[in-house]
Amino acid sequence: TPEMQAVQTKMAPVLSRHSSKAYDIPGLFEKIEIMYEVREEKLKSGEWNAEQTRLAERVYIAFIRKGAKFDAVKKGEYADIQAELASLQTNFMQNVLKDEETWEILLTEENMEGCPSDIIAAARQAAIDRKKGSSDHVITLGRSMVEPFLSYASRRDLRQAVFEAFSKRGEFSPERDNLKIAVDILRLRKRQAELHGKESFAEYKFEDTMAQTPESGMKLLTDVWVKARDAATKERELMEDFLTEKGQVLDGGIQPWDWRYYAEQVRQAKFNFDENEMKPYLSLDAVTNAVFDVSNKLYGLEYVKRDDIVGYHSDVNVYEVRKEEKLVAIFLHDNYARPFKSSGAWMSEFRTQNKNLLPGSDPIEAIPIVVNNNNFSKGSEDTLLSFDDGITLFHEMGHGHHGMLSDATYCTLASTNVLKDFVELPSQLMEHWLSEPVVLKKHAKHYQTGEIVPGDLIKRFKAAELFNEGFATCEYNACAMLDIALHSLSAYGDDFDLAKFEENYLQEQGMPQGIIMRHRPAHFLHLFATSSYASGYYVYQWAQVLDNDVFAAFEETGDVFDSETAERCRACIYSTGNTAAPEELFKKFRGRDPDVTYMLKNKGLTSQ
Repeated sequence: TPEMQAVQTKMAPVLSRHSSKAYDIPGLFEKIEIMYEVREEKLKSGEWNAEQTRLAERVYIAFIRKGAKFDAVKKGEYADIQAELASLQTNFMQNVLKDEETWEILLTEENMEGCPSDIIAAARQAAIDRKKGSSDHVITLGRSMVEPFLSYASRRDLRQAVFEAFSKRGEFSPERDNLKIAVDILRLRKRQAELHGKESFAEYKFEDTMAQTPESGMKLLTDVWVKARDAATKERELMEDFLTEKGQVLDGGIQPWDWRYYAEQVRQAKFNFDENEMKPYLSLDAVTNAVFDVSNKLYGLEYVKRDDIVGYHSDVNVYEVRKEEKLVAIFLHDNYARPFKSSGAWMSEFRTQNKNLLPGSDPIEAIPIVVNNNNFSKGSEDTLLSFDDGITLFHEMGHGHHGMLSDATYCTLASTNVLKDFVELPSQLMEHWLSEPVVLKKHAKHYQTGEIVPGDLIKRFKAAELFNEGFATCEYNACAMLDIALHSLSAYGDDFDLAKFEENYLQEQGMPQGIIMRHRPAHFLHLFATSSYASGYYVYQWAQVLDNDVFAAFEETGDVFDSETAERCRACIYSTGNTAAPEELFKKFRGRDPDVTYMLKNKGLTSQ
């Protein structure tokens, strides 16, 4: 709400300064440094175990990266930078939220020609929520509403209006100029890196990752980019051939507001598959049941709904999570979009798993409280998900597993507190199971009749699964490459123009016609609403190399629910947190270094 946003704006710099002071308590770092220096000796003597040694390393690194070795003047400047970043990043996020809250396009049902019934119902529900007329329909800027509209609405002018608004979030008003805020953030990050003796923020950020250097992260991205760009070009050619066959001519050719629409037309013509055929079998209830069942089969988790526990909103479902009757977590599921809720999807924790409790503490304090947030458009009756929405739900449950299965002694090393290019492995790995026929045949039930999805529909779905992967990969890779390039600059002069940088960079990379970045700079929350993924958006593709390799281990057994592989996966990936280096954990699971081949094969890019 506006009231809470005002509190957030006021408190962001205050909390930032409090955090800075916590890293500058007199005498604290000196003790941490001593522990760091004796860690190997303590390990060899048996006084410490490997996890305690890792804790000494990670706490020391955290303090160093917070400026613990700076002199008093530098510490003061660093705290000022962090406080100003906290304010700017909060403003950036709130500006995007404001644009998403206020923009709408009012339509009639006739205007939505071509759209499936569930999207029409969601638009009608949005109109009711916004107190519009009895026959009105509203398209908002939630991705789960925008992308289906762009995929099916036959009126090109309306697709263009929705797309342009969606792609210009953060630029609607001079009073909410996120491009200016983003440049201010970039300058502060550059100074932050300079204080650490680094040439760029990218160099500073990559120092504490699996990739180690910006060049290593960029190499993976550009290698895949070349293949994806060629694939996307072929996809556009297929759409152009389709238009020629239909005798249609588009003014200006295929534009970004056309791509999804004509890709869907080609998918139907080439593969005899319409994603809308799947939607009735992918209700939110069905996909939730599926993810809980997969969780149980792999890791033995059981979800017990607790209607007597009141969540922070009426949309939130609360569950006890048990394994062999033992409580292991409390899980909250917050699935629907609503006013004032941040866009996107994420996992967070109200309490992180922890065994390092004070004597006499209530044992419940060791139990994690995990929440998964999604932003699905609520239907007037059942909420039907696209397959991509279903993947999002499975993805966030992968993060949820990382929190719920955590088995570290110290909360500093527990759960998702891992290196950034490892954190998306548990989430992206979980995505694989939704498309498995054994899962679909059990859980993909028609929301009205209860009929299981027909086998023929699954076959057609699997045949069409990789179509448009070139587009999807280009959309993402452009974001990740620009992120590293932007944060690798040595200066941001008074005349630095972020929009121009974006335009020139994409032109240099040969961005295919009809595709833009999935997240443009003015609403790129991963980069500018937090520093967490800044110069780190590459991590999703880095983790794709890992997750496809890990899933291949399941496939190689002939059973995607193989119990021995699942237990090894739990022990090496989900439960260990940051108690060991991620490259060691991967090798422990797979017996070797990661192989990019599995990722390229599963994206259909091996022949490109």
